[in-house]
Amino acid sequence: MIAIGDIHGCLDSFRQLVTGTLRLEKTDRLVLLGDYIDRGPDSKGVIDFIMQLVSDKYEITALMGNHEDMMLNASKSPLDNYSWMINGGYETLKNFGSDSAKNIDRVYIDFIASLPKYIAIGDFIFVHGGFNDEAEDPFSDEYSMLWERRFEYKSPVFKGKIVVHGHRPHPLTELTEQLEHHPEVINIDTGCVYGRERGLGDLTAIDLYSMKLYSVRND
Repeated sequence: MIAIGDIHGCLDSFRQLVTGTLRLEKTDRLVLLGDYIDRGPDSKGVIDFIMQLVSDKYEITALMGNHEDMMLNASKSPLDNYSWMINGGYETLKNFGSDSAKNIDRVYIDFIASLPKYIAIGDFIFVHGGFNDEAEDPFSDEYSMLWERRFEYKSPVFKGKIVVHGHRPHPLTELTEQLEHHPEVINIDTGCVYGRERGLGDLTAIDLYSMKLYSVRND
């Protein structure tokens, strides 16, 4: 079982990771952790590639990230639209050849709206951001699933589970240390879209059975 962190429009890195480095097969289970759009050069291409993999019957679960949620909300009010624009929405609209979220082809809006916010598979719980650790039912708080940034969980709901998430970019070296010292919460967002700033610039996948990391530099 494989998970891939935040892609943010980095189509070339995403395609290389899936088809080249991982050599994904239809017998593999792949979970994508959200934030496919915004900031990078080809958000539309990333969504097209995911939709093509799904159409080709690869076993893929794509989760919703906070950037997909902002895109869906952008047409609701000027404030929602502004929030999306300052977080990479301009680049995404350009990719889609559109001047407004309202004018993006409905097939993309429907696909993004259908994405779940988390999925539990065996002992693994996948989410974009995190969970409300204080809630009696952490799975009822969808806002936290998109926006939370948490390093550990104390709720009995998560006992014996491993939470795999993205949303908070950190260097690949920190991820390696995290796997060694705190493997119960795994953040695989290594900041592909941010280039070499702060040691970032990798798109990373993890094989959760072997805990092996696979990365592609976004050069």
